Amino acid sequence: MDLKDQLKNLFPDHEPEEILVPEVENDIWLQDDPLICKYEKRKGKPITIIEGYNGAESDFKILAKELKTKLSVGGSFKNDKIIIQGDYRNQIMEILKQKGFKVKRVGG
Repeated sequence: MDLKDQLKNLFPDHEPEEILVPEVENDIWLQDDPLICKYEKRKGKPITIIEGYNGAESDFKILAKELKTKLSVGGSFKNDKIIIQGDYRNQIMEILKQKGFKVKRVGG
């Protein structure tokens, strides 16, 4: 007997409401120029930098947060650049292409 059956036994007159989850749409402004995805080492540790976005800063911050959560890594947003800890160029480029961005790989 699962939880729904137990609740029906306790509250026979109650009708459960269906919960509708709204779908998140891509509200980020897509640009014609490609984003630049490059690799660097700072203090001996690899980082991936995404730059070249000329839309709203808040959209770029949303994109940074989404990339960090999808990749489960740390990072930051500074000086109109997204800085991701580690070398994740291939994964980041795939995610950005799925969103509709043009991406250019720089640095190897």
